[in-house]
Amino acid sequence: MENVRLIVDSSANTLTDPSRGLEVVPLTLTIGQENWLDDEQLDMGAFLGKMEASQEAGKTAAPSIQRWLDSLEGCEKAVIVTITSGLSGTYSSALQARDIYLETHPHAQIVVVDSRSAGPELEVILEGIESILKDDKLRFADLEARIAEYRTKTHLLFVLQSLRNLSLNGRVSPAVAKIAGMMKINLIGTASVDGALQPLTKARGMKKALRELVKQMKEEKYQGGRVVIDYCENEADAEKLKELLLAEYPEAEITIRPMLGLCSFYAERGGLMVGFHN
Repeated sequence: MENVRLIVDSSANTLTDPSRGLEVVPLTLTIGQENWLDDEQLDMGAFLGKMEASQEAGKTAAPSIQRWLDSLEGCEKAVIVTITSGLSGTYSSALQARDIYLETHPHAQIVVVDSRSAGPELEVILEGIESILKDDKLRFADLEARIAEYRTKTHLLFVLQSLRNLSLNGRVSPAVAKIAGMMKINLIGTASVDGALQPLTKARGMKKALRELVKQMKEEKYQGGRVVIDYCENEADAEKLKELLLAEYPEAEITIRPMLGLCSFYAERGGLMVGFHN
């Protein structure tokens, strides 16, 4: 199937790539009174420094409907993949933009996918969609079902070295966050079926945390499929995780990437996110 535009929000930790027919729509991040657009111009060092110095809870804002409309302009077929609706209104704003676009482009065909996830799992989903679109016999009407089937075999895991931002946002108590930091206790979690961030277990130190990530991947029936590891200022541990996986699955295709702003906002410095396909 040709001429299908792929559109994703910036939670996917990727950038607009014309060679893939891929366009990225940025979210907005707010720290104190300062707004940061989550795009290729974002100064990650300055953003993280500002976030770590702030005593206020930061905020994130979904792309405006107009930004989605701009990304759709001129296309007849498109697939939009968004961050989980459990964390953001991004999916809702994309749906609204689709409906508005179809009013003036009634023959256009647009699928909007709630990833129920964030970060590297979105990249794994995008790559799956690209593979599905290579089927010349595929009808666009059947595309949504094929994507849904593929998503049953994709997963997200994460490890957080800091709980400070979760504390400021009221998700964990300040005392728990402080103790976890002092004792170097890392939180390992996943994206639940309904798209919420769900804690799984804890590990003291990153060495144990990385082994726990591999263990959790196996429990999700990982057998050497595609892996994308995203890191926030922690490439060294991302490389160590890659080495652990390749030691058991030498044929696995593994990519390591830096996080953009939205995922760094949640994962914080030292965090890792792992998207994979069984």
